[in-house]
Amino acid sequence: MTGSGPLGIVAGGGPLPGRVGLAALAAGREVFVVALEGYAEPQVIGGFPHEVVRLGAVGAAIAALRRAGCAEIVLAGPVKRPSLLDLRPDAVGAKLLARIGRAAFSGDDGFLAAIVRVLGEEGFRVLGAHEVLREALAPEGLLTRAAPDATAMADIARGVAVVRALGVADVGQACVVQQGIVLAVEAVEGTDAMLARARGLARPGPGGVLVKLVKPGQDRRADLPTLGPATIAGARDAGLRGVAFEAQGTILLERVPMIEAAEAAGVFLLGIDPAAPDWE
Repeated sequence: MTGSGPLGIVAGGGPLPGRVGLAALAAGREVFVVALEGYAEPQVIGGFPHEVVRLGAVGAAIAALRRAGCAEIVLAGPVKRPSLLDLRPDAVGAKLLARIGRAAFSGDDGFLAAIVRVLGEEGFRVLGAHEVLREALAPEGLLTRAAPDATAMADIARGVAVVRALGVADVGQACVVQQGIVLAVEAVEGTDAMLARARGLARPGPGGVLVKLVKPGQDRRADLPTLGPATIAGARDAGLRGVAFEAQGTILLERVPMIEAAEAAGVFLLGIDPAAPDWE
């Protein structure tokens, strides 16, 4: 992160917008947040200068960022892809929707990639959250004392294949596999809700695994897979034995508490390279 002037953060849900803001402040940059109404959490963005904007009010968001002097923007935090009927765009938003096209509404990544493209066309430089939170990118290898056995590794391999297929279809980034059986796949509900659903589907015997990866061809400036202590709690409650995630493609929020929670629960954490021959 080498730019000057305030860093603009377009804030969706969860703790990520706050983490990005604190990292920018620590690096000596001012921060201005456009908080998306109904998504951004007041306790996360309340300590930063901010303006609350409805998702469809694109003109208001762009105007707020320009008033604040932001040339660089980070999209941080999940936002459920809206329907065209729910979006209710303002005048600028309607023009931008015409430029994006309806095809961008066929999947989450297509929508986000289109937003990134349009912001670039409007003169902003869009950064990925990982470019600000470099230390939060997941490393490759085992992060816990608990380790996967052969059964768990087979489940991970199965999960990699499934998540790749989901990603190609622009559906989700994660799934749960137990003993070779896919218990749940992530769709619009998100990872935490998927884990809660998987809890009631667990089979007797060795617990399953959560696999979370970047979608093939995904623009990494938006919606990188993100894991945190809440993910570990969900995995534990679902009876899972471990979590496998894409190394250098996943943001680990609160890494130390996350690892501590995994150790306490006996859940392994494994960073993998899905492009390696082992996963083909």
